[in-house]
Amino acid sequence: MAKVVCFGEIMLRLAPPGYLRFEQANAFEVVYGGGEANVCVSAANYGLDAAFVTKVPDNPIGQAAVNEMRRYGVDTTHMARGGERLGIYFCEKGASQRPSKVVYDRKYSSISTARKEDFDWDKIFKGAQWFHFTGITPALSDSAAEAVLESCKKAKEHGLTVSCDLNFRKNLWTSEKAGKVMAAYMPYVDVAIANEEDAEKVFGIKAQNTDVTGGSLSHEGYKDVAKQLKDRFGFKTVAITLRGSISASDNNWAAMLYQDDQYHFSRSYPIHIVDRVGGGDSFAGGLIYAMLSDYSAKDSLEFAVAASCLKHSIEGDHNHVTVGEVKTLMAGDGSGRVQR
Repeated sequence: MAKVVCFGEIMLRLAPPGYLRFEQANAFEVVYGGGEANVCVSAANYGLDAAFVTKVPDNPIGQAAVNEMRRYGVDTTHMARGGERLGIYFCEKGASQRPSKVVYDRKYSSISTARKEDFDWDKIFKGAQWFHFTGITPALSDSAAEAVLESCKKAKEHGLTVSCDLNFRKNLWTSEKAGKVMAAYMPYVDVAIANEEDAEKVFGIKAQNTDVTGGSLSHEGYKDVAKQLKDRFGFKTVAITLRGSISASDNNWAAMLYQDDQYHFSRSYPIHIVDRVGGGDSFAGGLIYAMLSDYSAKDSLEFAVAASCLKHSIEGDHNHVTVGEVKTLMAGDGSGRVQR
């Protein structure tokens, strides 16, 4: 069984029930999640040996986050304890033409106090094949950014495949700082994952003839983005998710993969959204599973897109689908008929 290690933050998500606005809510539903945590749960769900590395407070709320990961079969052995609080985010689900809203309350979270000395990467990476991180963790603090750089160096020393989801968050840092910090990690990255805007916001590489807000996506524009990323940083694989936003409730969902000088585009799924948080993470989790399972480049892409398509139908941050369900959708059965 292949071993995957993910490093990042797990957060407490507080959300009004259903589609209530923040101002209407007199209660919040509790969910745990976070970019790298979501990927790790997907990997474990597909049967991989998945280990999540983070730093959580040594209190009952931190333990609740640890228990959440254990619940899904994720190895939490190498989590560090310390700091004062678990990061929180508030999520108001949008509908129709009203967009979703996210409000962060993560300043001074435990992971932002993480130092490279908190983690024994030689021990953590023993027996592992894959390491995944995102652009969110280094945005939290300079010490967290140093810890990420150390993890990348150690991952390559141990011969792991390294994947990075650029995951730019404008509320956490500027494009200028993101570009400078993230560039230092890229020589260690084999598989780069991005969405329609990440490459532009982090590295200034923009897809031509594309209007994300209007839902217009150019295949040729994204081919150029992928090639520029590979040429600049030497990635083996570049994957870009393609979200055509019709409204907050309905999107078209597809992706592109560039590998061995070949461009692959997935089928496009029209999706009616139940919960879009974690959609990109579920794509990354599906891609990691498929590549570790020796799928072809095209099949790896189709598995990742089908997996993330299904995630949009599931409440919460994590993707609770089986390999069989993903393969059924890949094979063309998206009817949604009752399974008896």
